[in-house]
Amino acid sequence: MTAVAGAPQRAGTAAPGRRRATRTSPVRPSGADTRLTLAQLPAFWVVVALIAAGAVTMGGVGWEFLTTYPAAFIVAAVLFALYAVPFWLFVSELDYLEREPPLLQAVAFAWGGLVATSVAIAGNTAVQDIIAKLGSPALAATWGPATAGPALEEITKTLGVVAIVLIARGQVNSVLDGVVYGALVGLGFQIVENVVFAMGAVAASGQGDAIGPVVTTFLLRGFLAGLWSHTLFGALAGAGIGYLVVRTDRRLRTRVGVAVMAVLGAWLSHFLWNAPILGDGFGNGAVAVLVVLLLKGLPPLLLVLLLIRSAHDREADYYVSQLVDLNDPEVVTPRELRALAAGSRRAGARWHARSRAGHQAYLAVRRLQRAQAQLAVAVSRAQLGAVSAAPGAAHLRGAVRRHRAEVLRQRAVLRRLGHPEAYAPADQPGPWRRTGGRIGLVVLAVAVVWAAVSALGGA
Repeated sequence: MTAVAGAPQRAGTAAPGRRRATRTSPVRPSGADTRLTLAQLPAFWVVVALIAAGAVTMGGVGWEFLTTYPAAFIVAAVLFALYAVPFWLFVSELDYLEREPPLLQAVAFAWGGLVATSVAIAGNTAVQDIIAKLGSPALAATWGPATAGPALEEITKTLGVVAIVLIARGQVNSVLDGVVYGALVGLGFQIVENVVFAMGAVAASGQGDAIGPVVTTFLLRGFLAGLWSHTLFGALAGAGIGYLVVRTDRRLRTRVGVAVMAVLGAWLSHFLWNAPILGDGFGNGAVAVLVVLLLKGLPPLLLVLLLIRSAHDREADYYVSQLVDLNDPEVVTPRELRALAAGSRRAGARWHARSRAGHQAYLAVRRLQRAQAQLAVAVSRAQLGAVSAAPGAAHLRGAVRRHRAEVLRQRAVLRRLGHPEAYAPADQPGPWRRTGGRIGLVVLAVAVVWAAVSALGGA
């Protein structure tokens, strides 16, 4: 693996059980003290002002809904807020080895939920009015959502990732970081938009302050469309911004080209999802609709999953190599290195500890893995800080000592419990088998939800 620019070249740093990495510059951690000092940055206050303006706009929309349909609005807000929790946890867990600061995650989510939505509400209506005048009202009704939505929303959401880069460049040091921030921007947009659509369904039903349209919208937009909606589009565009920022070993035109292609990919995925293509191609039955949903949604979903896997592997190669070079079995063993590099093996190590030594061992393994990941990040930053003589180097060295001490504490706990090593059994299913199983569960879940929606008469 080629070391990060400015860092010493290493040899023999591939994790055990993995092919030696030949990827170049997959991660560019900051060599400076990365404690956030956002209040010192003018860009931060610009972003805060934009979020505040969006909050005023969307607050007005929410207040109108609350005063007109109070019960329906409260139910919609609660349902979609709860719906956001597992998505947030999943997205946050993507970058296990080098997690993003909660404040920046909240900024990304707020940008999507407040800034991007407020722009979309005004902009989409204006674009569709233009289409109706230049073409016809029928053209605007059919192709307006596919034209206005992707054009305005994907650009505005992508600007949210750019805003994160402007206010905290040191926290965007891998393509996976771009994926995480882009997905959180998309999630914020998706949640707020779904509440707006739910209230639109209540108004269209003509039943007053009814809960039924909210539940139907929750099933349709939350589950049938949720897997391949704005969170997915945002992750794809965010990967492009991450590549542009991180891969400085590539030519600028290459990085810009990749970023543009990623944003265009998000736009195209959104366009395909909103377009009336295949609307009547398979009939109007439940199975036909499911086929259309899968044909439109699965390709971008699989593409983003492949991007995430590639970015995660690159990042794991880099950070695991930091622990390999420590050559200290008290800190990490070869089997723990292998487990630490993959989410499924990390989980397998925890459950293996639970089966052998109980719940306390499960918790200790989880804490050990977190401390090992934090130590790997701290070591990489401290080394780069020493090479570049960056300010705050003493703090970075102190972080290494703190995280190493935490690793040794959790190791001592595991020894007392009779399970001294946090490793995953070797007979776990392979990655493709796990991926196939997950896709099968997704298809089954979509079918079940569609059956529920059909029973409610919400098709």
